[in-house]
Amino acid sequence: MTRLFTIGTTARMVTRIPLDFARGPHVNIRVVVSIVEEKLHKPMTSPVLPRIHLLDPSLANRIAAGEVVERPAAVVKELVENSLDASARNIHIDLEQGGNRLIRVRDDGVGIFHEDLALALRRHATSKVTSFEDLTHVRTLGFRGEALPSIASVSRLRLVSRVRGENNGWQVSSDGSDAILPPEPASHPEGTMVEVRDLFFNTPARRKFLRTGKTEFRHAEEVVRRMALSHARVGFRLAHNDRPVLNLRENTEEEDCTPRIIEICGPAFMEQSLPVVCEATELYLWGQVGLPTFSRGQADLQYFFVNGRVVRDKLVTHAIRQAYQDVLYHGRHPAYVLFLEIPPEMVDVNVHPTKHEVRFRESRLVHDFIFRGLHRAIADTRPAGTVPAGGIDESEAGRMLPIPGRFGGGKRGGRPGSNWESIVGGAIGNGSGPLRVCESSVDYAASQPTTVQSPKSHVWPEIPEHTGTVWEDAPPLGYAIGQLHGIYILAENSRGLVLVDAHAAHERILYERLKTGFSKEGVRSSPLLLPINLTVRQSEAELVEERAEEFLKLGFEVRRIGPSQLSIRQVPSVLTGTDVPALVRDVISDFDVTGMSSRVTEKRDQLLATMACHGAVRANRQLTIEEMNALLRDIETTERGGQCGHGRPTWIPLELSDLDKLFLRGR
Repeated sequence: MTRLFTIGTTARMVTRIPLDFARGPHVNIRVVVSIVEEKLHKPMTSPVLPRIHLLDPSLANRIAAGEVVERPAAVVKELVENSLDASARNIHIDLEQGGNRLIRVRDDGVGIFHEDLALALRRHATSKVTSFEDLTHVRTLGFRGEALPSIASVSRLRLVSRVRGENNGWQVSSDGSDAILPPEPASHPEGTMVEVRDLFFNTPARRKFLRTGKTEFRHAEEVVRRMALSHARVGFRLAHNDRPVLNLRENTEEEDCTPRIIEICGPAFMEQSLPVVCEATELYLWGQVGLPTFSRGQADLQYFFVNGRVVRDKLVTHAIRQAYQDVLYHGRHPAYVLFLEIPPEMVDVNVHPTKHEVRFRESRLVHDFIFRGLHRAIADTRPAGTVPAGGIDESEAGRMLPIPGRFGGGKRGGRPGSNWESIVGGAIGNGSGPLRVCESSVDYAASQPTTVQSPKSHVWPEIPEHTGTVWEDAPPLGYAIGQLHGIYILAENSRGLVLVDAHAAHERILYERLKTGFSKEGVRSSPLLLPINLTVRQSEAELVEERAEEFLKLGFEVRRIGPSQLSIRQVPSVLTGTDVPALVRDVISDFDVTGMSSRVTEKRDQLLATMACHGAVRANRQLTIEEMNALLRDIETTERGGQCGHGRPTWIPLELSDLDKLFLRGR
């Protein structure tokens, strides 16, 4: 009797074998194995345990190159860093096909002794580190001794150098193998030249991942731009396919990097940016930050440097985003060029193969230092000549009454606190009757026009004969001369016309007063009638248990009731109407990633922004001249008065020269 005997050989293959069972119910398993081997043409053998062995040096170099040499731009970065470490004053970079065919970097640095040329292509050979203690005080951009050998293992490399003061240059070559020819004499000026041809020629799999020459060049150009920003005194020349692309001259003014910022970021950035200079114990931050109105659709104009090194760090990004929190329009990105100088022992740069990420020893200190420096610069953004909010006497400021408007409860929990009306000093009214206004504590009466009428009467302030000088003593936003469609205030100052969005300006005033009031009160918490149970990962539950005190400072009482279970007993009063479980999860995630959390403040500010928006004066509300001037004086002395709580501008200047251009005057 013949039957089909089924054997599953793999997860995807089943073999059906005809066997003769007439001889008996038992089948010799050797027969089955023999038939299976014949069917599969593959002998069934027991698995062989792999043995541990040393990698071939060439293979090890190629594996290491995969971490350091990702694309041509990475080669450019490593070679330019070596030139900068060699005290070069001018660096020339030539590329062909985006660097896929050729990368040549020449400099006028100190050069390499011909005895060390061959050693420079060996792994872990460097002149920058001699002991473990040197790693804690790294002041050079490179220090591992991995870049050149990694590049040489995946390309055809030629290294030529001449030491300053010597008559002859020397060269050494490598074709992707471990064999390095002895140095040969070569004609070369003082400095070093590294020529890299046919990148990844011996690793076809890596070469397939390279993009077009245009794309690869764009990445390489960005690398050069970043390097040029961080070393403004060094001259850079970049050419692609024998065509000059970038020509940045050597800067003889050691302290002035403004010309380099203009060359890299453009004059518009300098015109629409603020200087930042902030100093604390062992920390120094300086640079330029773009105005909120100069925000970008992409994060393509963001440069941050730590001790001259290009850095992309989550901690730094979080601090900067937090500083721009309530002045950027939704989905926009700030523009900035910032330099942080910090003692080398306070930062670890040896945490990433490309050294783009760093680890700060006092991460919270650095985060708060960056945040406060930028927050102060952005908060003090006001029209030229205004008095900062901190310069107003508190006793007088307490007597000031804002312009009230109609308040409507938002969807985020209604009235957030028991005394929220007292916080803003009656800023929220019922919207009926005339607006109650106050003048700023700054005395503008001496320079204000003597005759002021309501706009409804169409009688404007009396203008003296010398109209060219009548507004010289006017405040920065000038004096109101009318209202357009019940929305925009038209004001005249010494430079021309100022257009003010009354709703946006009033919204910012109310928003800042709400924030100040709530900040003085501190975080108030409300117990939940029924605790909310939350299931998280065990590691997250342990984190909550460790940081229970920090959660209490944020207004949360969260207890661990199981290996992966949490119980939320108390939440901030202002956030009782929010999605509490989602908010707690976000706070846990922040603590896990950055060691801190600003979620509660962000959620609170979102609610206050909504309250201020509903409480601000509405469109089509006719204001008197006195009310408009009161609003102008208040917005001049309000922090971040240039934008409303949602990031929209509150006022826009239109100078006389702009009007002259519109009417073609002087042509």
